[in-house]
Amino acid sequence: MDQIWYWLLLAVEFICVTLAMGHVLLKQKDAHNASFWAVIICFVPLIGAIFYAIFGINSLRRRGKKYRSAIEVDKVTIEDACPIDTGEVGFDLKDLLGLGNTLSRVSRLSLTSGNRVEILHNGDEAMPAMLKAIIGAEKSVTLSSYIFEASGIGEKFVEELSKAKARGVEVRVMVDDAGTRYSWPPITRILRELGVTAKRYMPLRFVFRLLSMNLRNHRKIMVVDGRIGFTGGMNIRQGNMLSENPKNPLQDMHFKVEGPVVRQLQRVFAEDWAFCASEVLTGDIWYPDLKPVGDVAAIGIPDGPDEDMEIMPKTIFAALSAANREVCVLTPYFLPSPTLIWALNLASLRGVKVSIITPKNNNLPFVRWAARTQYPFMLEKGIHIYEAEGHFDHSKLMTVDGAWSLIGSTNWDPRSLRLNFEFNLACFDEKLAGQLNDVFSAKLKHSKPVTMESLENATLSERLRDGVARMFIPLL
Repeated sequence: MDQIWYWLLLAVEFICVTLAMGHVLLKQKDAHNASFWAVIICFVPLIGAIFYAIFGINSLRRRGKKYRSAIEVDKVTIEDACPIDTGEVGFDLKDLLGLGNTLSRVSRLSLTSGNRVEILHNGDEAMPAMLKAIIGAEKSVTLSSYIFEASGIGEKFVEELSKAKARGVEVRVMVDDAGTRYSWPPITRILRELGVTAKRYMPLRFVFRLLSMNLRNHRKIMVVDGRIGFTGGMNIRQGNMLSENPKNPLQDMHFKVEGPVVRQLQRVFAEDWAFCASEVLTGDIWYPDLKPVGDVAAIGIPDGPDEDMEIMPKTIFAALSAANREVCVLTPYFLPSPTLIWALNLASLRGVKVSIITPKNNNLPFVRWAARTQYPFMLEKGIHIYEAEGHFDHSKLMTVDGAWSLIGSTNWDPRSLRLNFEFNLACFDEKLAGQLNDVFSAKLKHSKPVTMESLENATLSERLRDGVARMFIPLL
C-alpha cells in the first residue's frame, strides 16, 4: 500500500513538473523570470510547480483579460458617459515635445492642458484637504484606496462619507480586498452599515486569495463632484498623521488636482467600479464640464495586467530617454527591471545627472536587501543613489529636466510595475517640477550616499542575506 502511494505521488510530481516547465519554456517571455522559475521548479519539484501555478506572473495577463472583459460588457456605456478628448492640445512642451507625443500614444488617455496640481505633504496636509472636499460635496464622491483603516483618521472619513450620503450626495467607495484587512471589522462593512455604497476589490477567501494576490488594485483616487481630484501614493492610515505621533509613522505625498484631467481620474475609477460593482456611473454628477484652471499639462497613465499591461515601464523608459540634464527619482521600493537599469545607466552615460533616493529604514527590509545587490550595476555608471534616514518614506515622484514630473501610486518594483493596477499622472510644468525638486532636495539633506566602498565593506553575513533576497526579486 505504501508503495502505491509512493508511485502515485511520484507520478503527480512528474506531471506537475512537466506541465510547469513546459509553461515556463513556451510562455515566459522574460528570460530572467523564466530562469528563476525553472530553478525553483527543478530544485523543489512539486512545491515549486504549485508555487508557479499560484504566483507565475504569466497567468496575470489571462486573468487581467478577464478583468477587462468584465467591464467591456458596458464599455460603450462608460465611453459614452465619460468621453476622453483625443484632440490636440495647444501648449508649448519645449524640449519635451517628443515625450509628450510618446505618452499620448502609450497611454489610452489623452494629454490635457489647463490643470492645477497642488502638493500635499504627509497626512497632516492631505487628509484635512480630502475631508474638506467631502464636507463640501454637493453631488458625488468617488473614493478608491488600497488601504483604508477604520481607526484613527479613517474614522473621520467614515463620519464625513456617511454625512455626505445622508444629505443626498451619491457616494461610491472601493477598497482593495487586501487593504481592508489592515483593520477589523473591514471598512467596507462599516460603511455599508451606515448606508454608504462600498465594495471590496476582488474579494476572495482562503486559498483562493493566493490566486489573486498579484491582481491588487493599488490605485489611490478620490473625486468630488467630478471637479476636485486627489491622487498619489497615500493610503488612509493613521501612520500618515505625523503631527499626532502615530505608532508606525510614515512619510508620504498626495496631490490635489483640478482641471480637465480630473475626468481621467473619474474615468479610471468608473472602469474599476463597473468591474467591482457591476454599475456604470453615468450623468453630469460624475462627469461635469471642466474648464481650464491652471498651467499644468497632464495625462493620466493607468497601468495594470490587462490592456494597460507594462504601460508604466514604457512611460519611465520614454522619460529617461528624453532626459537631457537631470533625473530625480524618489521611491520607497527600488527594484527596477534590467531594462530600466540600462535606461538609467544610458541616461547617466549621456551626461544626465541621475539621482535616486530610497529609504534606509524600509518597512519591508528584504526589499532593501535585494536592492543592495543591484546598486553596483548603477553606481559604476555614475548614478547617485541615496538612502534616506528617519521615518519610512512612502513618497513617490520622478522629475526630468526640471520640467516634467511623474506622480501617483507606482513603486519601482516588479509588483507595482507589472502586477498591480496603478494610476499615475505625467505632468508638464516647470513650476510643479521645480516644487517637486525642492522636495527631493530637502529629503536629500537627510540621506546618505551609497558607495561602492560601503557595499564592498559589508560583512559576509550581510552579503549572503542580500544575495538570498535577490533570488526573490521577481516576487517582490
